Amino acid sequence: MKRGLTLVLGGTGKTGRRVAERLETLGMPVRIGSRSANPSFDWEDKNTWAGALKDVESVYVSYYPDLAVPGAPDAIKAFSDLAVQMGVKRLVLLSGRGEEAAQSCETIIQESGAEWVLLRAGWFAQNFSEAFMRDLVMSGTVAFPIGNVKEPFIDVDDIADVAVAALTEDKHVGQLYEITGSRLLTFAEAIREISDASGREISYVQITPDQFTEGLAEQGVPGDYICLLNYLFTEVLDGRNAYVTDGVQRALGRAPRDFKEFATDAANDGAWGLEELEISVA
Repeated sequence: MKRGLTLVLGGTGKTGRRVAERLETLGMPVRIGSRSANPSFDWEDKNTWAGALKDVESVYVSYYPDLAVPGAPDAIKAFSDLAVQMGVKRLVLLSGRGEEAAQSCETIIQESGAEWVLLRAGWFAQNFSEAFMRDLVMSGTVAFPIGNVKEPFIDVDDIADVAVAALTEDKHVGQLYEITGSRLLTFAEAIREISDASGREISYVQITPDQFTEGLAEQGVPGDYICLLNYLFTEVLDGRNAYVTDGVQRALGRAPRDFKEFATDAANDGAWGLEELEISVA
């Protein structure tokens, strides 16, 4: 059934870009929610929200930079209230595993008056290939304050597939999908698989939280982002999420993509300079 206009917040980011592309492929009308779009959308400027929400039927809600930051629940409450007031019927929230602030935002969406679907995801596999961690991988040494804690790294393509199903199929309304990969890996094990897939020598080094934050500061990373990363690495990655779930299977009827498959595909696509490596070898 043809659906109305969908607003994809964070429509140029890792999940939003993929959600928008999939909806467009299905022939669904899509509006990108970003500061560079027209009309623009900025979480920090409420004056942009109404223009982005005009004539919208459903919203993929991805909050920047993270639902764990101070002020996120207030922003989610104000946005969801306005969305429902303007006639939005469905809200699909990208949430975070093991984050109390994120779960308070889930409650806000559930109580908004709109149809809702919650997607609770953890650490993206693509953080290694499309975010600041890519530079560390390319440098040959990935240094983090994480030891043997395991994480079920989730492929962003799986998140996008579940989000599109939630936005387009009524059977998902009222569901909370906790989305994980198919197996647990330590960060050292994940880096080893990336090293094998890319053909690069990449080592993993555990450092102290202080060394981690000091290194970020030396690189010029903004203070608020350092605080967020420090929170994620020292609190959320404490083992609380070290288990796999059936969220992808329940939502899509298939298993999630394995981390090895992600690493192989990313390497073949040149995420870590494979093409440059081949050229230099030739």
